[in-house]
Amino acid sequence: MRLKKRSPDFLLFLTTMLLLVIGIVMVFSASAVVAEQKFGNAYYFLKLQLGWAAISLFAMVMVMMIDYYRIKKLAWSFLIMGLVFLVAVLIPDIGKEIKGAQRWIDLGPISFSPAELIKLCMVFFMAASLSQTGEKIKTLRGLIFPHLGILGLVVVLVLLQPDLGTAVVLGGTIYLMLIAAGARWAHLFGLAVTGVIGVIAIIISEPYRMRRLTAFWDPWQSPLDAGFQTIQSLYALGSGGLFGLGLGRSRQKMFYLPEQHTDFIFSILGEELGYLGVLVVILLFFLFIWRGLRIAVTCPDAFGSLLAVGITCMIGFQAIINIAVASGSMPVTGITLPFLSYGGSSLLFTLLGVGILLNISKFSTSR
Repeated sequence: MRLKKRSPDFLLFLTTMLLLVIGIVMVFSASAVVAEQKFGNAYYFLKLQLGWAAISLFAMVMVMMIDYYRIKKLAWSFLIMGLVFLVAVLIPDIGKEIKGAQRWIDLGPISFSPAELIKLCMVFFMAASLSQTGEKIKTLRGLIFPHLGILGLVVVLVLLQPDLGTAVVLGGTIYLMLIAAGARWAHLFGLAVTGVIGVIAIIISEPYRMRRLTAFWDPWQSPLDAGFQTIQSLYALGSGGLFGLGLGRSRQKMFYLPEQHTDFIFSILGEELGYLGVLVVILLFFLFIWRGLRIAVTCPDAFGSLLAVGITCMIGFQAIINIAVASGSMPVTGITLPFLSYGGSSLLFTLLGVGILLNISKFSTSR
């Protein structure tokens, strides 16, 4: 029996709000120059992000008020909906191609990324399926059908966009959920080896991915090509020092660092707010992960626990990858930073996930 608490987890809510506020401030700071040059309005991206933040917060509050257990009954429906959008985005007349990748569906004045939707849908499905599988997850058949089969289908569709970064985040999240569900370590080891070999094969198969990988080892070998973003990102972080250059005073955002308000917003944050600003954001993400996993551990039912693990790992894993890329610790992947990077669909589905986490926390047995 689930005992409902009077209020959701306050620390998780506070951490989310702090990250969101920092994100809105940094989106404006990082995008103002580009927005003025492209649209003649320095507030262009800020206004859009504020609009998405309002919509996303409303959605977060709504899912906080609905019993999360209803998701279990709709898990297959959510998965099918996500798959339909994943297929639709690959159709030329529906999907929108940007910089060689077909990842967006136009919805009038805004664009929608099905990859953001499918991450949350997959967490719903896996939590529902794994909670029903029980001890069968320890068998190879229980692991492969339907879990790895569905994951393989989704990953293939995501890679066709192409979007290796999202595929890695999705695969890593589901892998951690399998660990939480009690899969055998021998099976998990085999799955990890297969996944690593698969990623290597995918990288080798595309010349531009190989260039990114070689640029990761030594970006100064191609400072004007594959290594350009990494070098400019390191310049931004390095010039920030301990206290930063000051909010709004970044030099790298002056058309030196590409994607400064999306993929590399962490670099601009480090340049303007310095090591201390970077440390605060990293600590906030660790606090978020800690509270999310604590909710999972104290949840009295398997579905809620696995759902909390999936949502927490999805957001935390993506944050770790983005920060690693910005600091030159990983090859460039095109993964945004949750809560901070500009992007409507990313913010919407991230805050929907947080709303579900807060909902689950109301039923936890301990704080």
